[in-house]
Amino acid sequence: MKIIRARKLIDGVCDLPRLDQAVLVDGNRIVAVGDAGDIRNQAPPEAEVIDLGDTCLSPGLIDGHTHLSLAGDGRSYVEMFSETDEMMVLTGAMNLRKHLSAGITTIREHGARNRVGFMLKEGVVRGYIPGPNMLVSGRPITCTGGHFHMCNEMADGPDEIRKSVRRLVHEGADYIKIMASGGGTVGTIPGRASYSLDELHAAVHEAHHFHKLTAAHCRAKESMVRAVEAGIDLMEHAEFLDPDNQLRFDSDLAEKMAESGIWISPTLQAWTNYPRIVELTQRREEGQFLQEEEQELSRLEHRMEHRLDIMRKMLDYGMKDRLVPGTDSGVSNLAFGHLDYDLQLLEKIGFTPAETLTSATRISAEATGMENMIGTIEIGKKADLVAFGGDPSKDVGALSRIAAVFLGGQQIA
Repeated sequence: MKIIRARKLIDGVCDLPRLDQAVLVDGNRIVAVGDAGDIRNQAPPEAEVIDLGDTCLSPGLIDGHTHLSLAGDGRSYVEMFSETDEMMVLTGAMNLRKHLSAGITTIREHGARNRVGFMLKEGVVRGYIPGPNMLVSGRPITCTGGHFHMCNEMADGPDEIRKSVRRLVHEGADYIKIMASGGGTVGTIPGRASYSLDELHAAVHEAHHFHKLTAAHCRAKESMVRAVEAGIDLMEHAEFLDPDNQLRFDSDLAEKMAESGIWISPTLQAWTNYPRIVELTQRREEGQFLQEEEQELSRLEHRMEHRLDIMRKMLDYGMKDRLVPGTDSGVSNLAFGHLDYDLQLLEKIGFTPAETLTSATRISAEATGMENMIGTIEIGKKADLVAFGGDPSKDVGALSRIAAVFLGGQQIA
């Protein structure tokens, strides 16, 4: 057994920190949580004590949207998908380490080519490579020539979609990902739906038959409407994008989303190019700012505010507890290790710092169907924990200051 002690603890059940707390771990499970003195008395004399000092302990973070096989180094899809499957597995191993060291102990792997996603999960399960807990979709289902068609799971029509779902489930998919609109893949149209209502309903029906959740890539407003009507469990992006490539909030659609109880993962850092904003802001603070960079930053900030305004309006429909962070890491310049960026953006749309942490822990666990295993520090749950150098209930910046990471009770950072 081991005792993990910290000055503060946020258990995820309550947003507020408690002082001088400890967690008693037996194997990979939490067996007690409470005042440090009480936990010491409950533990056997030989229990190892890990004192994390003036830190704040919380449940491990959950990233609901990753692409492990992509490097997030600014290359295009064409360039990244020119790699072999073997190189993609190596890329994934690198990315797993980055996320784990950033306090992210569970991820949803949202689509890789062929069997790359499955192999990465198997490598983690066997202990061959270190990494967070993985929920994998395998290959995302897409229409002929659709977004991510290079992953090789194309299906047109309800019958083909049902076959795809069955094939993925039998290969080991934890959930089903379907591309309901175009995206960044060359030749696709982000503002147009890729699948009809009947096709999406077939995916949902077949997935639920196997007790699997569904997630749909929805940039187009048209695809968002169909996803809600089809009963999709979680909507990715939710950009309210019209065919002319402009974002226009739709109050009727927002109301339907709220009534349906669908989960929303807005992938805010992806659409706003927040990593570049962070980079340019830092250069300005260091006095290394060029005139053309100032203009670029102004354009990016203007674009970001438009996107954030869309999500602020969503909060008016009581959707705060249905929004979950997801980085979309791997795509474009979205490097792994920065779920903190999405949490900073959630604060910008109206979340308190404490609510941002809850969104990345308890609420994300509920959205992925893992609430009985992770997401809170409670007896019987997996001892996936992260300690921050600061109080994340008061300062969202603390979520970037990782002091320690535990996966199944084992300290890995």
